[in-house]
Amino acid sequence: MPRIPRFPFRRALIYTHRWLGICGCILFAAWFSSGIVMMYKRMPSLAPEDRLRRMAKLDLSALAVPPNVAARRADFAPERFRVAMLGDRPVYRFSRGGDWSTVFADTGESMRSMDTRGAERIARRFLSFDAYRVTSSTLLREPDQWTISLRNLMPAHRIEFDDPAGTHLYVSSRSGEPVMETTRTGRLWGYLGAVTHWLYFTPFRLRTTLWINTVIWLAIAGCILALSGIAWGIWRVSVTARYRIRGVRYRSPYSGLMRWHHFAGLAFGLTTFTWVLSGCLSLDPWDWHPPSSPTREQREAFAGGSLRLEAVTLDRIRTGAAAVAGSFVPKELEVLQFSGEPFLLAYRPPTPAPPGRRAGPTAFLSSVQPMQHAAVSLAHPAAPTFERFSVARLRSAAAEAMAGTPIADSSWLEDYDSYYYSRNRTLPIPVLRLRFADAVRTWLYVDPQRGLILRKEERLTRLNRWLYHGLHSLDFRFLYDRRPLWDLTVITLCLGGLLLCLSPVRQAWQRLRRHARRISG
Repeated sequence: MPRIPRFPFRRALIYTHRWLGICGCILFAAWFSSGIVMMYKRMPSLAPEDRLRRMAKLDLSALAVPPNVAARRADFAPERFRVAMLGDRPVYRFSRGGDWSTVFADTGESMRSMDTRGAERIARRFLSFDAYRVTSSTLLREPDQWTISLRNLMPAHRIEFDDPAGTHLYVSSRSGEPVMETTRTGRLWGYLGAVTHWLYFTPFRLRTTLWINTVIWLAIAGCILALSGIAWGIWRVSVTARYRIRGVRYRSPYSGLMRWHHFAGLAFGLTTFTWVLSGCLSLDPWDWHPPSSPTREQREAFAGGSLRLEAVTLDRIRTGAAAVAGSFVPKELEVLQFSGEPFLLAYRPPTPAPPGRRAGPTAFLSSVQPMQHAAVSLAHPAAPTFERFSVARLRSAAAEAMAGTPIADSSWLEDYDSYYYSRNRTLPIPVLRLRFADAVRTWLYVDPQRGLILRKEERLTRLNRWLYHGLHSLDFRFLYDRRPLWDLTVITLCLGGLLLCLSPVRQAWQRLRRHARRISG
């Protein structure tokens, strides 16, 4: 009987780890180093507080066209809209999902596009940059590196100034307002951090399907690399120090940098595997868990159907604005609907933050306080303003959104829990958390200020929270709430990962050169 050859597991393990390591060591090193940067620096953005603080003062004296007429002329059915200024003219900025439409509230004329001069005027007024010169104005029809997440607001004008910070301001040609601000330093940290870590390079990222699939399969290859390295490292380590190198006993058969690689793999290989695996899960491969955003039916249940624009008259807008002005002078009004009733919401423009308050690696010591706000019913605009909806009304809307599913319990969260949280404390707080007794154990986090579902959690999304954020960011309350212990832990693990990735680079290069000479010969 012929002998069946055994599969060479040992040889397969060695060559799998060797060649995946040669191909991926630099990529892993980039992930570890950029991960340290992302602990403190993220992608450039325009903070809501800065946007509101720099906006022009609201002037409703020229308001002449009711919102329902303006929306009908624009052929747009909004879910909510904002009243603000565009230059010296009031405008309605209608939104539905990811779509936007801007209509002048004095004439009812839709803003089809904005020319370069108009964008420059808006940028100068927004930044108070009368003393600085515009060095470049570019109309972007496709996103660049910093506006990939703003595709629904494209095209946009990128206005570049010669100020010391090297500011670039992006003005949407669709909404007529600034949507992104970057500086020279912010762009540098963005490249060193998020762009490198996420492989967020513009030509690659704009091809969404290709980008997602590439990152997923790179992460899967990284998992195989880490697991094969852990297995081989354990196989080759000697508890009794039986290896002799130049007459000296060692626990590893390797010498020089490869010995460092061996022991670094034993110390940091498991963390490397969990980080790569959780990074893969961040892209939701093969749709293994539901989204954490509410469904359209749930949003409409909270709103009570389509926005009743006929109830939002000019007189009611002015009366509501006057009621808010009793607390502060608003710069922007937001009109939304809750349980079939339209409301007007405004935020107090914040005062400028002290220079350098959030600068440096100790930025986590400060917190972002929520902006003061006031709301008023447009069905009863003469009624007093309020800050939040009642728990009874929120529970009633939630029960309708969940099709009558019983509420197991409700909690008023004055601080974040393990599933609704923000490391820089930018998510609204307090919120109402409602748990339901359905098959998937749904949790809804409801914003009492706007009457919206902020987050929807189910059994699988809660599992994904720990598999992704828990393993990838080490967002465990016992660790993260004890900063800078969290910082020291993550930085130590990242430096260990860098040692693991860079220690075999020299040998990998020598091996590639030998193979290249053999092939060419």
